[in-house]
Amino acid sequence: MAFNPGLSSPDWRARLSTEAAAAPASGIAEVMRHGFGRSGIIPLWVGEGDQPTPAFLCKAAAAALARGETFYMPQAGLVELRSALAAYHDRLYGGLFGAPFRAERFFATGSGMQAIQIAIRLAAGAGDEVIVPTPAWPNFAAAVGVAGASARQVPLHFAATGWHLDLDDVERSIGPRTRALFLNSPSNPTGWTASEAELSAILNLCRRYGLWIIADEVYSRFTYDAARRSTPSLHSIIATHDRVLFVNTFSKNWAMTGWRIGWIEAPEALGPPIENLIQYSTSGVAVFMQRAAVLALTQGEAALAALVERSRAGRDIVIGALARLPGIEFAPPGAFYLFFRVAGVSDSTSFASTLIRQANVGLAPGSAFGLGGEGFFRLCFARDPNDLRAACGRLADWMAARSPS
Repeated sequence: MAFNPGLSSPDWRARLSTEAAAAPASGIAEVMRHGFGRSGIIPLWVGEGDQPTPAFLCKAAAAALARGETFYMPQAGLVELRSALAAYHDRLYGGLFGAPFRAERFFATGSGMQAIQIAIRLAAGAGDEVIVPTPAWPNFAAAVGVAGASARQVPLHFAATGWHLDLDDVERSIGPRTRALFLNSPSNPTGWTASEAELSAILNLCRRYGLWIIADEVYSRFTYDAARRSTPSLHSIIATHDRVLFVNTFSKNWAMTGWRIGWIEAPEALGPPIENLIQYSTSGVAVFMQRAAVLALTQGEAALAALVERSRAGRDIVIGALARLPGIEFAPPGAFYLFFRVAGVSDSTSFASTLIRQANVGLAPGSAFGLGGEGFFRLCFARDPNDLRAACGRLADWMAARSPS
């Protein structure tokens, strides 16, 4: 009997799973579609710099391919990579729980995004809730939804002196189905960076309620305090019983966004379920990518320092230029983003699209980042200084032209 699909033009979306059908479109991608490939556009909308991966890392991957390292490997990752991650963390934090970091805490993932997805699936399931301070990278809340859980957004508070997370707001959002708090510090897009005192308070709150913390410290090396090698971290204050899952990536520190390789750090007892989740999604990370990652950790400090210094220069350029423009306000930036508000803007997506057409500058609209983001725009300053100066000049000219005389 021939297959009869029923309707000649079936509504395929209605036949999808609830989670797949509800997965939101990216507000950042929506604006990018308006400007991608446009002649002369200065694209400051995405969360990456404009520098390619350092050549020595590419050569390490190519050498691994030439050696024929193209076969399956253990889901947790190469021993060499897990050991390099442990040693890297030792250098940053001086050990964990009074001893050196153990390689068994680290698991290679197919990007930081996969690390986030695994962490969410470890901590929450269908019907559960995960608290997400916002404005936040939209993938956080979307990943929670795709896992069948719900994201409970708790807005950060904006002031010119800095963004602030009110723990009373967080505590009021905790309910019987709350399982975890997503903590991104330094924050994408706001740049909010939790102090050690704030981290301790957050940790104590989560201890009282038995919540997991999913700690995204992707931008921790982008510190503009010359006295620090990294921003404050939960690594310095957690105890053995604390429920903390760290997610990270090679994308930002070593300009490897297109490689799609990251890691998750977790208590060793969670090794079997983590490896199972890797097995049933990607079955592991390609060996040649892991070889490059090892080299990034062991010989990549100079390359990382150069990227941070480039971001520092970009930060100074955009702060200096935009601080002079009327109607624009922002808090001191962190990570490599300036998240600024434009007075009178109530539809940042429409504003960003107009800016592309009329000024040829691409910014990410604040509405894409959840509650508290409308009226703001994210600018990535890990870019060529000349492009940043040109973009700020275009923005200044465009805003002057649209202002009533």
